[in-house]
Amino acid sequence: MVVYIEYAFLENALIDGLLLFLALKAVRLRVSGRRLALASSLGGGVSLLFPVLTLPVWCLTLVKFLGGALIAAVSCPKATLRSSLGLCAAFYLLTFALGGLLFAVSSFSGAEFVEGRGFFIGRAPVALVVGVALCFFCAMAMLFRKLHARRAIEKRSCACIIEGIRTVRTKAFLDSGNLLTFRGEPVSVLSPVAALALFAGERPVGCIFMRSAGGERSSPVFRARRLTAGGKRVDGALFAVGEVGIPDHPVLLNTSLLEGCDGNSHIAQDVA
Repeated sequence: MVVYIEYAFLENALIDGLLLFLALKAVRLRVSGRRLALASSLGGGVSLLFPVLTLPVWCLTLVKFLGGALIAAVSCPKATLRSSLGLCAAFYLLTFALGGLLFAVSSFSGAEFVEGRGFFIGRAPVALVVGVALCFFCAMAMLFRKLHARRAIEKRSCACIIEGIRTVRTKAFLDSGNLLTFRGEPVSVLSPVAALALFAGERPVGCIFMRSAGGERSSPVFRARRLTAGGKRVDGALFAVGEVGIPDHPVLLNTSLLEGCDGNSHIAQDVA
């Protein structure tokens, strides 16, 4: 089997770059294009050393781990110790996952493998390797984006109890961008289903105009008997009916409600 150094370098540098980018995104560190290119080039260079080294297998394994830690450190040198350890762990896990996937796909495609001292050399079409790596990259990038979005929602969420005709216990999203008011009082937003459960048959206290991606429309405003959320209790909180758009969160709470309202009967009170 003939191994072309330049092809091996480019292939390993590309894969290291993709894995480093994913690892940085996984631990939410800043991605620098220059640092990423330098680290991936270093990884491509390190990969060329293994076929020529005559060290014991355990020593080569240690060199692999130290090499991975080195290129992870080069990709983000100003990270804290905790972030650096998380970056290394993410890089190792992603490397093992992609390595196993490439080995499995290459085996099914009938690729030839030669076992070295602690490593494998495989002869597989470059398009296959790069294609699998890019598919893995896209899948993991989408997964991390969804996980980070869910985490961001959970950080801005709280359990709430709304008392109207019925009492509804649900999750609410603390929406700092909600600036809705009705006669000087802050207004939160309820999904139509939640509003039906809370205020079915009740007359609204008024209407407000709400702007969204679909345009501007009038929405009825209802007054609840009591709202309990975030360790606060608010008597007579106002709710408008609208589309919330956040899964499992039928309420967009106006953060002004929890910070203290209008100085009268609707001031947020601490719940003992």
